[in-house]
Formats: sequence, structure tokens, C-alpha cells
Amino acid sequence: MTLVQLRHLIALAESGSFSKSAQALYITQPALSRSIRALEDELGTPLFDRVGRRSELTSFGHEVVSRARQLVFEAGELHDSGRRMREGQGGVLRIGMGSGPGAMLMTPLLMRMATRHPKVRVVVARGGTDLLAQALRARTLDALVVDARSLDPAADLEVSELREMLGVFMCRRGHPLTRLRKGVTFEAVQRYPVASTPLSEEVARSLIETYGPDAHPEHCVTLQCEEVASLIDVARRSDAVLLAIRAAAPDLVELKMTPPIERVARFGLVTLRRRTEAPGLSIVRELIQELMHD
Repeated sequence: MTLVQLRHLIALAESGSFSKSAQALYITQPALSRSIRALEDELGTPLFDRVGRRSELTSFGHEVVSRARQLVFEAGELHDSGRRMREGQGGVLRIGMGSGPGAMLMTPLLMRMATRHPKVRVVVARGGTDLLAQALRARTLDALVVDARSLDPAADLEVSELREMLGVFMCRRGHPLTRLRKGVTFEAVQRYPVASTPLSEEVARSLIETYGPDAHPEHCVTLQCEEVASLIDVARRSDAVLLAIRAAAPDLVELKMTPPIERVARFGLVTLRRRTEAPGLSIVRELIQELMHD
């Protein structure tokens, strides 16, 4: 049996007339008769008694119509639920964010969902790229926004919305390094605590090529954690120097390094190949396009 047949059944039960029901359903009377007959054949018993010009439900027909109304209602609810999810009005969005993307996207994402899509349940997970990738593969997350350079290449992962962003050394206003007029050397930076989130091997290689072996994060970074917001707060309130993407802390002073640091972050949206995309993910894509740029 099909939903179409059940709708035909309900229409005929309500009107008692094949001609009126066919007209209301915008089908021919013979087509309606065939539909009802096929349903009766499948169920193995008559659903209507023909009493004069009217068609009245049998005892079993009453039971079938009652269940049919519930099935049609539930089907309509499923259809509406799918529409609401497509339009960002319902469902669940589970997104994992690395430290850099989290600093730029997490609050704007939560604000947008709260103000424009209040019926969507949003779950944001934070952590290292490896752990987030495990959660994505376990289907407990729908997508990740992470530094693509820290992600091991894999055939089951798809990276899109790539954004390369400038990494810089930053400090608070009034920091002693801001008074150097001829540019800041890496040796000068090393006189102070250096704060950073975990950096990929590509970033480490770039730092070494630019400033020498002492610039490897294992040697130069003295304050490290996954939450860049905490490191930004430390840099605001101490002489610590923060190594992060410029956009993460616009109120800090960018140090004019000699030589200048190369770009160190390449952020992207990571999803599983051949998996249907969560409807709310289009909102994340919009925010990446709006916010993730120098």
C-alpha cells in the first residue's frame, strides 16, 4: 500500500461518494476505484459497502481509516521536519572546531543560531584535530572546522571552504617589543614567554626555515593549550607573546618581524565523503565566508 492509496481511502470515507472524492483529489473516478480496489485486494477484505449511491465503511474499514489518518499525519510531520531542517528551522548540528576557528566562529555561530534559527540544536566540540577527526568518523560530529595542515590526508575525508590566514606574533599594547623601531627579531621575541596552540609540522617547518632551529615550537613555545581564547587573555595581561592568526585577536599589537613570518594557517571545513550533509551546515559555510579572512 502507498500513502496515495491511504489518502484516497480517507477522502472516500469522508465523502462517501466516488465522484465527489475523485473531484476533490483531482483524479478520475475510475482511477480512484482502481486505487481502492487494489488496497482492498492487498488487505484481503472489503473496506466499503456500497449502499445505494453511497459507499459506507465496513467495520474493518473504520479501523483501517483510523490507522491511515495517523500514518498520513506522521508522513506529513516527517515532510515538514525535513523542510524545517533544510531551512535551518530544526534538527541538530554537531560541529567540531579547532582552536583558531573556534576563536573566530564559535560565538558568531551560537549567536546566529540563537537569533535566526532557535529551533536548531547546536553542539560544538573543541579539541585537537586527531580527536575531532575520530569523532567525525564515529558519526558523533557532522563536520569539523580545523587547520587542514594538521589533518592527515585520508580518502574518506573531504575538505572544502579552504581559507589561508596570516599567522603573526602579537603582544599587548605598551609591551617592550612595541618600542623597537627597526623591526623585531626572533631572538628578541624569545626573551619573553611565547604562547601558542599546538602547531602542525608544516607550520613548524616554516618557522624553522624563517628563523632557524630554535623556532621549532617544541623549543620556543612555553605556553601551549588548545584554547586560544585563554592564551589571548594571558597576552593581554602579561608580557607573553602570542603566536596565532591575526584575526583571532584584533586588539593585540602585531609585531613587525624581521624577517616577516609566512602564512601559517590553512583552515577548512571537513566532512565525510559520501555522507549526506547536515542541513544546518550551510550556515557554517556562510560564516566561514563572512568571517575567516585577514
